[in-house]
Amino acid sequence: MKWLVTGGCGFIGTNLADALLRDGESVTLFDNLYREGSEQNLTWMRSRYQDSFRFVRGDVRDPEAVTKIIKDDHPDAIAHLAGQVAMTTSLADPRFDFEVNAGGTLNVLEAVRIASPEAAVVFSSTNKVYGALDHLRIEELSSRYALPDYPLGLDESTSLDGLSPYGCSKLAADQYVRDYSRVYGLRSVVFRHSSVYGGRQHATFDQGWIGWFCRKAIEATRVGADPFTINGTGKQVRDVLYVDDAVSAYRNAVAHIDTSAGKVYNIGGGMGNSFSLLELFAFLEGIVGCTMAHTQLDWRQGDQKVFVADVRRAAKDLGWQPATSSESGIRRTLEWTKEAFKDA
Repeated sequence: MKWLVTGGCGFIGTNLADALLRDGESVTLFDNLYREGSEQNLTWMRSRYQDSFRFVRGDVRDPEAVTKIIKDDHPDAIAHLAGQVAMTTSLADPRFDFEVNAGGTLNVLEAVRIASPEAAVVFSSTNKVYGALDHLRIEELSSRYALPDYPLGLDESTSLDGLSPYGCSKLAADQYVRDYSRVYGLRSVVFRHSSVYGGRQHATFDQGWIGWFCRKAIEATRVGADPFTINGTGKQVRDVLYVDDAVSAYRNAVAHIDTSAGKVYNIGGGMGNSFSLLELFAFLEGIVGCTMAHTQLDWRQGDQKVFVADVRRAAKDLGWQPATSSESGIRRTLEWTKEAFKDA
């Protein structure tokens, strides 16, 4: 198959491309190399595959560039992963956030509609389209918050509330992807991701929390390490999905496109792979053998106290479920982080 991956030098894009190329698929990566770590990921891909894939430097905000790549490649499948992914950036520059997430997605959809309407398109959305979830009954336990009325997590019928510029821009894109299937017949799919983590993620303080706190755990082993900060109590919970399992979800959605087209899926690790910050710190402390000293700041605007994805629809339609335990995945991520940032 011929795959086009927008944001192809980002975290999920690099891992997806790596898996596809290992299996002999044809891959084009489209990326503007804006995101921290993207150039390193491209260098890594070239070291592994030389000229076995095509890289095009371009921006999804440029409709001509997007249309050209889709006309030139005429791909069988498109993983639309390009996006502005940080809540703090969206608050500082909401126009940029909108132009990348909503405008860029519309550019991709229009190019597909005009130039390659038979292509399967899988879009990376987010659990932030559900807002702060303040209307749900939340129970405070010793180390985490819980949703006692949702023991398997939240499904795709959860009410939408695009709180924050990031939530609004992703929600607009999310609904466009769904509607282009209904109105124009595109074979488009929406993935509402929870927290994805793993190797090739160059995490920062405002995006990629598992990777970021793996870095903090490593730093805590050094003499004189300063405490780091967290927002909120540390009891906030997310389900976490190792990147290999995210990659398999994209491939399964394309393989089952006759079933998945036009649908929305919550994609995450499920209740069995959920952590609060405090629980993650305790787990990492047990590995590195020291305390992760931290201080608390105010809650971030619109932060969810709990989000865990109910993945039963994806299991039913796509034959997919998480295969990597959070304990195994986090150990692997910690090892990758040690190597990637050994000189930092």
